[in-house]
Amino acid sequence: MSALPSAAVREGMRQCMAWLHGWTGLLLGHVLFLMCLTGTLTVFKAEISRWMRPETTASAAPADAMVAATRWLERNSSGSTGWFLTAPDDHQNAVQATYDGAGGYVTRALDPVSGAPVARETLGGEFFYRFHFELELPYPWGRLLASLAGMMMLTALVTGIIAHKRIFKDIFTFRPTKGQRSWLDGHNALGVLALPFHIMITFTGVLTLASLNLPWGMAAGYGADVATLYSDLTPGSVTRPALGEKAPLAPIAPMLAHAQRHFGGAPIGRVYVFNPGDKRAVVVVYPSDQTAIGYMPGEISFDGATGAVLKAWTENRPAVRAYQTVYGLHMARFAPELTRWLYFLGGAMLTMAIAIGMVLWIVKRRERAPLSIGNRILERLNVGLLTGAPIGAAAFLIANRLLPLGLADRAQAEVSGALWSAGAVVVVGLALRPTIGWPVLLGALAVACACAALLGPIWAGGPVMVTINLMLLGVALALTPVILRQTRRLSAPMPLRRRMAPA
Repeated sequence: MSALPSAAVREGMRQCMAWLHGWTGLLLGHVLFLMCLTGTLTVFKAEISRWMRPETTASAAPADAMVAATRWLERNSSGSTGWFLTAPDDHQNAVQATYDGAGGYVTRALDPVSGAPVARETLGGEFFYRFHFELELPYPWGRLLASLAGMMMLTALVTGIIAHKRIFKDIFTFRPTKGQRSWLDGHNALGVLALPFHIMITFTGVLTLASLNLPWGMAAGYGADVATLYSDLTPGSVTRPALGEKAPLAPIAPMLAHAQRHFGGAPIGRVYVFNPGDKRAVVVVYPSDQTAIGYMPGEISFDGATGAVLKAWTENRPAVRAYQTVYGLHMARFAPELTRWLYFLGGAMLTMAIAIGMVLWIVKRRERAPLSIGNRILERLNVGLLTGAPIGAAAFLIANRLLPLGLADRAQAEVSGALWSAGAVVVVGLALRPTIGWPVLLGALAVACACAALLGPIWAGGPVMVTINLMLLGVALALTPVILRQTRRLSAPMPLRRRMAPA
């Protein structure tokens, strides 16, 4: 007899967790879908950037590319207060440079041999990376929203685990053409199969924004003194005000060679030059984070005018190394090719699980009773957003191929094309009945992916170009049977059509 109340309590707990799982997923589900989609694409950020710059085929060693970049910047960025350079590596073949000028900070990809900006101005994969945690919103609001969404995602994962009765069996269970049951099987299988990855990537993502969502420890220790905080966090980095006396930058090649010896032979990852052209210039060098999971394991600073070492630091503090390891796990810059593909697959599964969860919410309510006005709006919003975000990503790639190379603010024009395309699809999704909206907009997505693959160099440009083109064509082909199935449903008898859930 005593087992009956216990079983009832367990069942009540599962129902409570299922309710919480559904609502936490619904409240910011569309934001989570955007974050997971762009985060998944960010795994191949460097490769996407190479695809979007097909003319850039030269390559150079990281140190040589940095020397070429600083020479060009010395001649073409007078008055700049800082250069922030990321070296090329096995995945990207251009120097990523951010520096300030008369119109504010600009970001450019520099040729690794000549140091000059590449012909095709574009943000490349950086757009997806920034959107992933900033959502195209001003600082700090985008990051705060992303942090809140990450915490909601973590809650949804934990409650989903508790709500499951047969969590391992769900991996191998899928019953097609069963309406709500099919949607739930797909949602469960995608969520459970890569569950450890989903928990890891969500937890580490929340921690990467800890300075925003948990600022009280820093405020207690440093108050508003942010400069001292970052000085203590990176003891080998030197910042000092400009003196106002001009002095040429000392040869940077010996500094980079010294830095590589200090880092135990690790390749150069980033170079920051503060006050270039001033007598109190500082050059800070960081090793590449492709050689270890931990991010930013040390730094070394040089006097920019003389080349002398000012400070050097190798990070060994356990707490800092723990955070750097968590950060490195989320960024996956250390990952070899197979691991990066597993990251991509896990991210794609999480993205699809979120999308199916949003659709499942509507399917469950339709099968129980006619939808309310609010649920009908949510159903149409699902159509627009779940197709609009990938269409916007494809439009970004198409704009890269169609916009003239010499267009002013070309990189921003690509971003505008992506955002306006996605916004237009959301409006269309709200305007059309879902039975029409799904096949029409999924068809638009298939066409957009095919166009992005076929507009540029298809087979030329090496394995990166070919792989991305084949993936785009693969998405278009995979969508074709779904579109045909949805189209056939339009001609089904009305009572049958009402009983069938959208695919």
